Amino acid sequence: MTICYTIESFNKALSSLPTNCKVGFVPTMGALHQGHISLVQKAKEFTNQVVVSIFVNPNQFNNSNDLANYPRTIQEDCKKLETEKVSIVFIPSVEEIYPKKDNRTFDLAGLDSTGEGPSRPGHFNGVVQVVSRLFNIVKPSFAFFGEKDFQQLAIIKHITKKLNYPVEIVACPTKREKDGVAMSSRNMLLTPQQRAATPIIYQSLAKAAEMVSAQNLFSPRELSIWVTSQINKEPLLTTEYVQIVDSNSLQPIESWEQHNNIQLCTAVKAGSVRLIDNIKLK
Repeated sequence: MTICYTIESFNKALSSLPTNCKVGFVPTMGALHQGHISLVQKAKEFTNQVVVSIFVNPNQFNNSNDLANYPRTIQEDCKKLETEKVSIVFIPSVEEIYPKKDNRTFDLAGLDSTGEGPSRPGHFNGVVQVVSRLFNIVKPSFAFFGEKDFQQLAIIKHITKKLNYPVEIVACPTKREKDGVAMSSRNMLLTPQQRAATPIIYQSLAKAAEMVSAQNLFSPRELSIWVTSQINKEPLLTTEYVQIVDSNSLQPIESWEQHNNIQLCTAVKAGSVRLIDNIKLK
């Protein structure tokens, strides 16, 4: 496994890979957990040449404290990736990725107008800035993203097509702890009491999916209110939003009958830690 800290050294490592090989790419912000490792393992099903980046992207943070407190565990991350026999780990500095201020703005086709978008202005534009930059550097054939960040995944699919990147975006299922909690680097910021409270999030989503499958009489709006009330029963949690959206447009729906693909998405605060999750309803 080769570890690169500069674009120059990365290009040298990339050129040493077998000629015309297909590269699988897993972009991360580090603090790797089993969810990230599952992306690496999925990538290895597509190709033997897997590149993982570790870069905490400042352009996608709205809150400077959130950026400062984001967990960083580079040594442990590299040990995990070496165990997985990753080909190259790219750990660039901010100056390497952004040698000058990135002022690009992208047309996200309204995919950022719901969910995380209003709560985190500019967040998804920052995500696209770094992903497009990394795609230009890594030049992958495949890129792997988790469905936990469902809205981000939809936006990356959109922009990859819009900018004509020759990259196949592979969606990977959300990896969960035994109690259903979605794996996230932010989980390590939770107090033991907060962590003990968080299973109610997925329990509420799963129950909502059961209710839809059983063709309950709740409208989408009523079901959103019900899920919100269930999560908010836990005093250590505060629901920021619960939205039931069309899986393709990410716009809120008003009826079940007019949509073939439907997703329930939520953001929940546990103290200062913000957790997101989602589940397919239809």
